[in-house]
Formats: sequence, structure tokens, C-alpha cells
Amino acid sequence: MKIEILNSKIHNREKFACDEDLLDRYLKKQASQDVKRNLATCTVLVDDENEVKGYYTLSSGSIDKDTLPPDITNKFPASYSELPYALLGRLAVGNTTKGLGFGEILLMDALVKCSQISAQMGILGVVVDPINDKAVKFYKKYGFVLLPTSGKMILSIKTINKLVFHSH
Repeated sequence: MKIEILNSKIHNREKFACDEDLLDRYLKKQASQDVKRNLATCTVLVDDENEVKGYYTLSSGSIDKDTLPPDITNKFPASYSELPYALLGRLAVGNTTKGLGFGEILLMDALVKCSQISAQMGILGVVVDPINDKAVKFYKKYGFVLLPTSGKMILSIKTINKLVFHSH
């Protein structure tokens, strides 16, 4: 298995299937268009035949300061209404490779990238929008905090750096 940036000419996405039709369709129909338009990057986990077994997307975004807990927001001037974050838009592992730890490997790969990006560009952390309760439990294991007003979850760069540098 290897992790690479999606290349629609090389990587075979047709057989990819997870438990969420929305995530299957995105990879097959939308991902390469989003990459071409610079809306997101798509990183794939592929086997020796270049068949996609998992993927995640990253893009930049901001989050309304009022949706964040006060212990985060009280550090910033009142004039900042939006705060910069990286968005881990989608993360999926195919049914044929579920339960083998590849979700964690993909998440850690994304968090390492976000940590590196934060050294070059201001981002306070990573935001995810979990697709279901199983996803919420998955992200909670890594320290993501649920934002009750939006259902999104966040993990600060400070926590990511601890996670990334302690796991290697």
C-alpha cells in the first residue's frame, strides 16, 4: 500500500466502495474536478495495482468564531469573526480494507500535512464534519472536539503537533 496525490490517469477509483454512498460518489465523480479547480487536494491509499483503497481531501477554510468554545476564542481580538482552519472534508476507507488501521494512517498523513502547512500559513487547526456517529467516535479517539452548534469537530494545531511528533 502507498499514499499518493490522486492522479485520475493512474489511480483506479471505479471499484471503491465504503458504507457511505456519498463518499463513494464523491471519489468517482467529483474529486478530480475539485482538484483541477483548486478547491481541494485528494490523497489516496492505493495497492500495487493502483486501485484506490481509501482517500481523504484537504482544503482551506474558516470557521465562525462564535461556534468555537470560549477557551479557544478568548485568545483572539474581537475584530476576528472568522478563524482560519484546514478542512479535512472527506476521509474514507474501502470495505475491502476496513478494520486494518488504514483510517488512522490516512488521518495521521493528513494531520502531518496540516502541521507542515501551519508552519508556512496561518491555520489554527483542522475541522471535520463527521458523516455519522461512527465517524464522530473515530475522530474523538484522536482528540477532536465536537462543536455542538454545528456538529463539526475541531483539533488544534497545538494538539496536532503533539499527536504528530509523539507518534513518530
